[in-house]
Amino acid sequence: MSENSGMINEGSLNDVLDRIDPNLPILIAGPTASGKSALAMEIAARTGGPIVNADAMQVFADWRILTARPSAEAEAIVPHALYGHVPGHVEYSVGRWLRDLAPLLEGPTPVIVGGTGLYFTALTEGLAPIPEIPDEVRRIATKRIATDGINRLLGELDPETRARIDGRNPMRVQRAWEVLTATGRGLAAWQDETAPPLLPLSGAAAILVHAPKDWLNDRIERRFARMISDGLLDEVRANAPAWHPARPSAKAIGAAELIAHVRGETSLDDAREAAIVATRQFAKRQRSWFRGRMSGWQTMRPLSDMGASA
Repeated sequence: MSENSGMINEGSLNDVLDRIDPNLPILIAGPTASGKSALAMEIAARTGGPIVNADAMQVFADWRILTARPSAEAEAIVPHALYGHVPGHVEYSVGRWLRDLAPLLEGPTPVIVGGTGLYFTALTEGLAPIPEIPDEVRRIATKRIATDGINRLLGELDPETRARIDGRNPMRVQRAWEVLTATGRGLAAWQDETAPPLLPLSGAAAILVHAPKDWLNDRIERRFARMISDGLLDEVRANAPAWHPARPSAKAIGAAELIAHVRGETSLDDAREAAIVATRQFAKRQRSWFRGRMSGWQTMRPLSDMGASA
């Protein structure tokens, strides 16, 4: 995707609305802190549909501030769905997200917003019919990653899968290893049998928020400062007693660093810096995914009047 391909100028919300069919579900993807949640609020307030979450971490109930979930005030203004509806100890998959989403496509036109590219890809391109992974296989994978890192698991994958996934992403490597171990077939082979999509891209108005790197890095730092002032440390303290690195919601960016701080294992400055660096690295991976997998989406720059939200 070129820097300005199909780009809508900054601040042109009316241009966005003029170019989309209000009768189609609206998809908004973008990296963390790019202002996509604020954009979704603006559009949903005009179209009258609900805002539906497409972020893998914002589904969990135990992290609102850390994952930049919409505030209770925002939820009172516009209906929101699939936010904070899963307990933090419960596994949640893209397949379950699709099942939860399907009934929402039958009602008022939704605005589906998030930063999990895999959710959008599964929604618009289809999801491979992979069986449920046994808990024991998942426990083994989690233990091995905690002990040895991801490189050994990555090396055990079939060549086709290894070439297709992001080998630097622990969640993707773990998922691929679990599928191969549990089914005897590589993830790539399953993906090649993908069923028709729940919502083809041709049946949606798809917007990708394009956020320049330096602008986004600054936003990430400012957003973290605002999270602290909004009570993030209190949220971390509330989660600390039940927190464990194997807990599904523990994968929230910055969780491990901030838990270490409230347990007295590191300073707030060190935890803050580590969380910001991890968030910037995550945003970089998101941007790479979007460039590689969302070339058919209409791109726009962030709106100038947005706050530093998700």
